[in-house]
Amino acid sequence: MKVTAKVTRSGGWWAIEVPEVRGVFTQAKRLDQVAEIVADAVAVMKDVDPASVEVTIEPALSENTRVDISEAQRLSKAAEAAMSKASAQMRRAVAGALAEGLTVRDVGILLDLSPQRVSQLSPKRNSLSA
Repeated sequence: MKVTAKVTRSGGWWAIEVPEVRGVFTQAKRLDQVAEIVADAVAVMKDVDPASVEVTIEPALSENTRVDISEAQRLSKAAEAAMSKASAQMRRAVAGALAEGLTVRDVGILLDLSPQRVSQLSPKRNSLSA
């Protein structure tokens, strides 16, 4: 069963309403407690297993805060993807430079890495650990 927990900050608590199940109003101290509390409340009202209740949390926030959160999430995902690409490119650069006969120290200077990190990124080391 899918339900929505509409949550509003009220003092030090989150006030919770579940529009899909009449009469379910509750509260939680922390946002991370909402899903479990709502699942338990819905289970009691509908006589179902709490594990069968899927809760979507919708906090009442200003539009500016919603936009800021959405943008922060988008940028974080983009940064994670960029880091993954950068890591793959760094491994290719290390492999190429070492294949051209550069020393580990020289590669470290060129890529602004410690010799130890160059060794970690080295294809020989990676093939040994696989």
